Amino acid sequence: MGKRFFIPAILLMLLVVFQAQLWTGRGSISSVREMEQRLSVQLAKNTLDQASNDQLAAEIKDLQEGLGMVEEKARSELGMVKPNEMFVQITP
Repeated sequence: MGKRFFIPAILLMLLVVFQAQLWTGRGSISSVREMEQRLSVQLAKNTLDQASNDQLAAEIKDLQEGLGMVEEKARSELGMVKPNEMFVQITP
């Protein structure tokens, strides 16, 4: 009678241990959900950063290829005015 009780008790204990690990352990369901959320947030951030990197790469290429982009940047950001030009500012 002792062996008949011993094996099912061990199996039941193992089942309880594995279930506890599934619900509260390192690879638990809640832990996996949290990691999936963090992954989706990181993927969205990576997409935005990639778009920003592509824009900067295009600007670098334009700056390396011609002076038109340099002049445009100087006019818009630094207020460059060529000789014999008149600067006019219109306020709404």
